[in-house]
Amino acid sequence: MKEMFIEKSIVFSPSSAVRNSGPVVILAEAKTEVVRKAIHFLIALSPGMAAVNYPLTVMALMAGVVGYTIMEQLRLAGVEVPLISSLTSMASRPRDMGNFILGPVTLGIGALLALLLFPSPAACIGIYALAFGDGFAGLVGKLFGRIRPAFLFGKSVEGSLACFTATFISAYLVSQSYLVSLSAAFTATAVEALPLEDYDNVALPLVVGAVVRLALH
Repeated sequence: MKEMFIEKSIVFSPSSAVRNSGPVVILAEAKTEVVRKAIHFLIALSPGMAAVNYPLTVMALMAGVVGYTIMEQLRLAGVEVPLISSLTSMASRPRDMGNFILGPVTLGIGALLALLLFPSPAACIGIYALAFGDGFAGLVGKLFGRIRPAFLFGKSVEGSLACFTATFISAYLVSQSYLVSLSAAFTATAVEALPLEDYDNVALPLVVGAVVRLALH
C-alpha cells in the first residue's frame, strides 16, 4: 500500500516509480542516450569555428540541417544512407520509431540562430548550454536519475544538477563572471526541465543567449 501511495502522490509523477524494464532495456536506452549526447557535444565546436570563419560556419550549419533533412526523408522512404542512417537509428528513441527524427535538425537550428542573433559571448554560452548543459543532463538523468519530482515534468534532480553544473562551468570559462554564469546556469536548468522534447534544442540556446546578453550589459 505504501508503494502505491508513493507512485500516485502529487509530489512525484508516475514516471518516478521504479521502472519495470529489465537490464537489457535499460542498457539499450543508455546506449541510445550516449549516441544522442555525443552529437550534442559536437555542436560545441561551432563557436570556435565561427571565431575562425563566421560565414563558413553559418553556411555549414545551414547545409547540415538541409542535408540531414534530405537524408532522413530518404531513410523513411527506405533508402539507406551509409553511416548517417545507422547513426540516426542508433540515436532514435522509442517514440521516434517510424517517424522523422527531429533532434539533429533542431540542434543545428538552435546553434545557427544563436550565432545569427547574439554577439559572440552570449552566442557561445548559449550553444555551450545546449551542448554541455543539456548533454550532461540527459546522460546523468538516464544513467543515474532516481529522484523525479512532478515539477520537473519527468526529468530527474540528478540530471538538472548536471545541467546547472555543466552550464555554470562552461559559462564561467567564457565570461569570467559569476553573475553571468549563475544566470546562464539557472536559465538553462529551467528550460531543460520543460517538456519541450526535441524543441528544447532551439529554446535553450536562444533563451540562455538572451539572458546572458542582458546580464553582460
